[in-house]
Amino acid sequence: MATVELTFSALPAHVRTARLVATAIARRTGVEESLLDEVRLAVGEACSRAVEAHRLHCPGEPIRIELRDDMGRFEVTVTDCAPSDEVEQDRELLRLDDPLGQLPDTLMTGFGIAVIVGLADDVQVYPSQKGMRIRMSWPAATNGLHTA
Repeated sequence: MATVELTFSALPAHVRTARLVATAIARRTGVEESLLDEVRLAVGEACSRAVEAHRLHCPGEPIRIELRDDMGRFEVTVTDCAPSDEVEQDRELLRLDDPLGQLPDTLMTGFGIAVIVGLADDVQVYPSQKGMRIRMSWPAATNGLHTA
């Protein structure tokens, strides 16, 4: 089982780098070509969510990504240090007094996670007051690259 760890500051430009790294490693671990766009989009969505959360709550803290091949699965875990709004169940979902009519962070976070669930083969979300961890995985070749 090989593991690659990547940390980056909460800047939107780094999301692209994370997507490129995840796609390259997914290809090397044997994820089918037809799934690579889903890997790229899901990792981009998880990292974008983490960047936004960090920019609001802890802009100086890095976002961490762990990529690994584990017995026929390619697994990506995106971890942030921003307190998760999902833990606060009492919070209103809609703010009717919002003059700009913007969606609240909790609703947007839930939407991003729904997108990730639609793209990844398996998704687990672990929210806490110390941050959120999103684990996504896809089927991969057991020995790395698929052979034709």
